[in-house]
Amino acid sequence: MSQLCWHGGFLLDYISDIELRRTIQGATNKSEAFNLFVQWVAFGGGRLLAENTRDEQRKMIKYHHLAANLLIFHNVVTMTRAIQVLIAGGQQIDEEALACMSPYQTEHLNRFGRYALKRDRVPEPLDRVKVLRMPPRSEGLPTEKIKKKSVTF
Repeated sequence: MSQLCWHGGFLLDYISDIELRRTIQGATNKSEAFNLFVQWVAFGGGRLLAENTRDEQRKMIKYHHLAANLLIFHNVVTMTRAIQVLIAGGQQIDEEALACMSPYQTEHLNRFGRYALKRDRVPEPLDRVKVLRMPPRSEGLPTEKIKKKSVTF
């Protein structure tokens, strides 16, 4: 019975607190964007998961997440280099717009191409690291309900 009361209390909070709804909607949108990216990355759109055993299905899901995370890292490095070129050229960069950029870009990726892997190649270091603050509270993130976070580029 106490669990039912807790759920009812949460629903009342959810209905009455616009900041809570914004926070939940934002988290849901980020999760859905990642899931759509993983589906895009998965060969055949994830429809080739022919195994019927739970362990094999979990393994394929982990492989898809690993590949997606590698591409996300590649996208962040590429975007960081492009932003650094803009800054070096004197372009002003809006930090709030930068904080809203998504690493789930797919237009420049060729997932069915041929690739030469150089396993002994060390990635180039990022010259400059810049810490970006999350958008202000007016953007829908209630400070009393979340911890302060930052984004590093």
